[in-house]
Amino acid sequence: QVQLVESGGGLVQAGGSLRLSCAASRLTLSSYAMGWFRQAPGKESEFVAASSRSRSGGSTDYVDSVKGRFTISRDNAKNTVYLQMNSLKPEDTAVYYCAASVAGGKNKDFYGYWGQGTQVTVSS
Repeated sequence: QVQLVESGGGLVQAGGSLRLSCAASRLTLSSYAMGWFRQAPGKESEFVAASSRSRSGGSTDYVDSVKGRFTISRDNAKNTVYLQMNSLKPEDTAVYYCAASVAGGKNKDFYGYWGQGTQVTVSS
């Protein structure tokens, strides 16, 4: 079965950086749009970033609050997608999930495969 495994979360001070990785198995990454979502305690799940399928041009999209600070990228040869997070803020604290979709976009309902999540905590 398809597996998405996130790693790279942790505790970092405000202004610091983290790189999250999402390794996919039994799924050809180039055929899927990949997204990152996050959920903070007591809040709804939030779209963070997405990378369209390679055949769709490999475009990227971000929620406004992370534009200029976060970068989504993928290495199709390694079947891995990344989220580079710079200039982290306490409000970025959440569990971060990667997800795969045939359609892509910002709506989590379009994503059929999900990882287990990785905790990111940003201290002030």
